[in-house]
Amino acid sequence: MPTKAMFLMIKQMLQRPFTNPFPVKHAPKDVTSLIKKIQKGEVKIYPPVPVPEGFRGKLHYDPERCIGCRLCIMVCPANAMEWIPELRKIRHYVSRCMFCALCVDVCPGKKFPGEEKL
Repeated sequence: MPTKAMFLMIKQMLQRPFTNPFPVKHAPKDVTSLIKKIQKGEVKIYPPVPVPEGFRGKLHYDPERCIGCRLCIMVCPANAMEWIPELRKIRHYVSRCMFCALCVDVCPGKKFPGEEKL
């Protein structure tokens, strides 16, 4: 008797994958020799998926700029921030972060475009 899971599995088998393909058709045994073959033109690599417009990338927390307002903790949907009262700073857990950058939008201590890099 066919189940809902069976139909879902067949549907997923017929759809294209949502992830980036591996750069080459088969996984290499030796990456160095693969790079040499690519440079010689013997092996063709799949082009990377273009970065979407508005991509913000990995967040970087600079504790020196933190003023301790805790606005980032209030807006974080993933609870990736923790207040450390002794230091009057936050701890950012990258493993919990979903990179929505709501914390960056609300932060009064963030860098603005044109500011020199620290």
